[in-house]
Amino acid sequence: MKTKLTDKLATGFFWLIGFLILGILSWFLWYILSAGVPHLTLDFIFGKPEEVKAGGGVGPMLFNSFYILALSLLFSLPFGIGAGIWLAEYAKKNWFTDLVRLSTEMLASVPSIVFGLFGSLLFVTWMGLGFTILGGALTLALLNLPVLVRVTEETLRAVPDSYREASLALGSTKWQMIRKVLIPTSLPGLVTGITLVAGRALGESAILIFTAGVSVSRFAPDFNLFASGETLSVHLWYIRSEALVPDAMSIAEGTAALLIIVVLILNLLIALPSRYLQRKAAGKSS
Repeated sequence: MKTKLTDKLATGFFWLIGFLILGILSWFLWYILSAGVPHLTLDFIFGKPEEVKAGGGVGPMLFNSFYILALSLLFSLPFGIGAGIWLAEYAKKNWFTDLVRLSTEMLASVPSIVFGLFGSLLFVTWMGLGFTILGGALTLALLNLPVLVRVTEETLRAVPDSYREASLALGSTKWQMIRKVLIPTSLPGLVTGITLVAGRALGESAILIFTAGVSVSRFAPDFNLFASGETLSVHLWYIRSEALVPDAMSIAEGTAALLIIVVLILNLLIALPSRYLQRKAAGKSS
């Protein structure tokens, strides 16, 4: 009797915590979207910003957000996933691999502003890139790397050893086993890691203030890697701290709502195709 009562109390407590977190998240989204969505017009989303006049848009910042995100993933995904595969499948257990794991865990917990200062010293000053899209993307890639390495390694280690043994018993090489068995099986976990780093990169401001700058090119869209690359999150910070435009609050509310919507859409664009590919692979294997 006492055990059943304890079980019911524990179950009720966890349900309460879940509903509380969901309620806080819902209120947070409603507060931002209800204030910002009315400002989301085509002129605002795709228009150019204004320095002193009202009615400026965020078109170049929106483009820079996706451009820098794509470049950072282009730089970080091959190295992050590759390092995770090496740690999970090839690396022997010794002091060096233990040091690598410890280093990635430590780097994953470093505040982003530290990466921003490091990127400012390395890419902006020492390499002479200045405040550019390339410098911001490279620094974001450094931020993404530790998370991608740890997620990839842990996801691959979660695959049962029987999958490896069955694949190798059928005559496949180790690389064929990784490419055709382990990676498709661990795809949901890998996609979760990519979604996390992509969402974090889209909302990152501290790093990009120090590396990509707080201004945009006169040309939009500008694919020049050495142009200044203010993003939506940096623009939100700038509008609420240093802007001279009379409608700064309206622009900030619209920018915040647009940033939330962009992150939600990005998560769907990454998650839905991965689920389709996973089901397709599962259908072929069955």
